[in-house]
Amino acid sequence: MSTRRILFLAPAQAVTGIHPQLRDAGYEVGIAENLKGASVFIRQSGPGIVFSRPSLPGYRVEDLLAVGADDPNFPPVVVIAEKGDAEDASRYLTLGAHDYWLEPLMFEKIVAAAKGPQASTPAPPHSTLGGRKAQWPGGPQIVGQHPSIQRVLSLARQVAKSKATVLISGESGTGKEMFARCLHAWSDRAGGPFVAVNCAALPEHLLESELFGHEKGAFTGAISRKMGKFELANGGTILLDEISEMDLALQAKLLRVLQESEIDRVGGTETLRVDVRILATTNRDLEEWVKEGKFRQDLYFRLNVIPLRLPALRERGEDVLELTRFFVDLYIREYKLAPTVLSEEAVAWIRQHDWPGNVRELQNLMERAVLLANGRAVTPRHFLMDSGDWPLFEEQEAEAFPGPAQAEKAADSQAMMTGAVIPLHEMERIMIMKGLEATAGNRTQAAELLGISVRTLRNKLNEYREMGIFIE
Repeated sequence: MSTRRILFLAPAQAVTGIHPQLRDAGYEVGIAENLKGASVFIRQSGPGIVFSRPSLPGYRVEDLLAVGADDPNFPPVVVIAEKGDAEDASRYLTLGAHDYWLEPLMFEKIVAAAKGPQASTPAPPHSTLGGRKAQWPGGPQIVGQHPSIQRVLSLARQVAKSKATVLISGESGTGKEMFARCLHAWSDRAGGPFVAVNCAALPEHLLESELFGHEKGAFTGAISRKMGKFELANGGTILLDEISEMDLALQAKLLRVLQESEIDRVGGTETLRVDVRILATTNRDLEEWVKEGKFRQDLYFRLNVIPLRLPALRERGEDVLELTRFFVDLYIREYKLAPTVLSEEAVAWIRQHDWPGNVRELQNLMERAVLLANGRAVTPRHFLMDSGDWPLFEEQEAEAFPGPAQAEKAADSQAMMTGAVIPLHEMERIMIMKGLEATAGNRTQAAELLGISVRTLRNKLNEYREMGIFIE
């Protein structure tokens, strides 16, 4: 099996956001829609790991796990679900799944799983909190010059080489996990593993097994010994994401790990020593949770040795424009589009928006705007904040459509601009045409952009050929 090959059993649009980073990092990515396609890819290409949705039309992940159960050389299968379900997680792990994740997919997590638990996770080529790179080598790229973010960055650098626990707080989307990865990359443990655990994704009994591991027969479905995340992170760093969602009973067991650096597998009798630096994140006010009895005070004090509070994007002044330009340049490169600029109207809108989703919201919005602008100036219409104001069909410059197709495309745009009714099949054809234009004719990328499979796109193009319509 090649660790540089990854197979996804999922709709193409679920992989769209992560594919460019995997490609740039040298990974070969396959996408299958059924068991037959997956089996062919596994047999011919030998992927190092498989990520599968629980189900697709005509496919269940149980069927894939059944095939893998009879083959000792079968790649590990990670089940990726849109929404968490404790019963499903337990069932898939019992059937032989390597792990159970919640979407959205993250580049760093995928690479760590593909390389194996003992490999260090390299920083993704485009990880960012918003242009200028951090001065220290390694780690994700930090962008922003506002004093509020620079103070946090300065403190992170000071404590990076220590083993002190760090509690990173802030609103959702501010980049808490990215700062955790910086702390790891800047520490003496950078050569060791970085293991992230989402404490909100699994219920108590599954999270305990996930953190500390279990022995064979410890509970129903424990058919073999399993190492926990603390063991896998030995010599490196573990990130407890959304620590506030951990059950109180499990918090007591975590406190012992912090105090004694020892763990007990579920159902085990042997005490294991671990050398792990612990980082934690939360988007809640833990002091208030302590007062309300939802979080242990002693654990809070042990975690809050070094507090890092990340500012919301609305608190970072002109950093929002620096981040905007960073993301615009990023997606122009990734999608190989013509250079574009921000209109004055777009800049004004960005400045006045309060960004409740913070940097994550800005990044997603800029990816959408760059794709829809397709080389033109980005305007507020490209942000699609009003779903009735669709910008894909704006009238194009005449020179952008040389040749016989110019009149037809101009007519399409004119119909849209004047409010004329266009038949649904014509709207579909226009969408496909725009998708192919935006990707320079690359069918795979066009299908991802349109949210359809490559097979569906190919069938539509064949239909148009039979009708005497050529849009490629």
